[in-house]
Amino acid sequence: MNVLITGTAGFIGFHVARRLLAEGHRVTGLDAFTPYYDPALKRARNRILEQSPLFTSIEAQLENRDALARAFDIAEPEIVIHLAAQAGVRYALEDPEAYVSSNVVGSHNLLELARAARPRHLMLASTSSVYGGNENQPFREDDPADHPLSLYAATKKSMEAMSHSYAHLFDLPTTCFRFFTVYGPWGRPDMALFKFVAAGLAGEPIQLFGNGEMQRDFTYVEDLVSAITLLSGKPPAKGERLGAHDSLSPVAPWRTVNIGGGKPVQLLDFVRVIAETLKVDISMTPMAMQPGDMRSTHADASLLAALIGPMQFTPIASGVSAFVEWYRSYYGRSA
Repeated sequence: MNVLITGTAGFIGFHVARRLLAEGHRVTGLDAFTPYYDPALKRARNRILEQSPLFTSIEAQLENRDALARAFDIAEPEIVIHLAAQAGVRYALEDPEAYVSSNVVGSHNLLELARAARPRHLMLASTSSVYGGNENQPFREDDPADHPLSLYAATKKSMEAMSHSYAHLFDLPTTCFRFFTVYGPWGRPDMALFKFVAAGLAGEPIQLFGNGEMQRDFTYVEDLVSAITLLSGKPPAKGERLGAHDSLSPVAPWRTVNIGGGKPVQLLDFVRVIAETLKVDISMTPMAMQPGDMRSTHADASLLAALIGPMQFTPIASGVSAFVEWYRSYYGRSA
C-alpha cells in the first residue's frame, strides 16, 4: 500500500510511519523540520525512518503547494494521513500566525491536492481540545464542539469543517481523529511528561498548572498508532451509520473519531507515577490555570471500538516507564 504521511519527523508521525514501514507499506513522508522545538530530535527520528528502503523523505512546508504536490506525485497515495501541524496550546499566544498558516492554509493545500489524487481514505489529525467549553464528559463525537478555548483548537476545528465540505463536494472518504494527550518515547520537549522527567532527573522543581487538579485522558503513542492503522482500513461511506451516536455525516463520507482510553488521570497522580518511576522526589510549584487550557479531558471511545473492535490501552505506569527508558538512552542519562 502507498501511504503519504505529513509530519513524519514529528512525534506521532514518526511512530505511525515506522509502524507502516515495518508492515511493508511504501511511505512517503513530508516534514518541514521547523524550529518550534529542537530540530535535532526531528532529524534523529527521520534518520531511523530513512533506514528503510520503503521510505521517501521530502523536506517542505505544507504552505508550499508546489512541494506538497510533488509529494503527492511521488507517493501516488492510496491512504493520506495528515499529521503535520503547528502544535501546542500555549505557544499560540506567542505566534498565532504559525497556527493559521500551517493548520488552516497548509491543511487547505492538502485538501485541494487530495481532491485531485482521490485516495481511498483521507485521515486528518484533530484534537480533544476542540471540545473546549463543552462540560459534558466523557466527550462524545456528536457533542457540540463550538466553543474552542485556544487558537490551536480553533484552527483544528476549522480544518475539520473544511474537510467536511471537501468530503461532501468531492465524495472524498475522510476521517478526523481526535487525539487525547498522547505521550511516549520520542515525545516532544514541550510536553508535560518530557518536562517533568527532565526536571526530576536534574533535581529541579516543576510548575504544576491548575494546582495539579487538571485531568487528562493520557494515550500511549503505540496505542494511538494501532488505532490509526486499523482505522485506515475503515473509510466512511454515506449511509453506513454504526448506531445512534455515530458521527458519520448525513451528507458526506466523513466522520470524527475519538482516540483515547477513557480513563482520565489527575496531574498530581501523573507526577507521582513519574517520581516513582525515576525513584526521586519531585518538588512541585502550584500554578494557576493558563489561558487556553482545559480543566479536564475524557474520551468516550465507544465509536472507536465499534469501528475497529475493543482495544487494551497501555497503563500509565507502563507508558511512563517506556518513556523514561527512551529518555535515558537518548540523552545518556544513567539510572
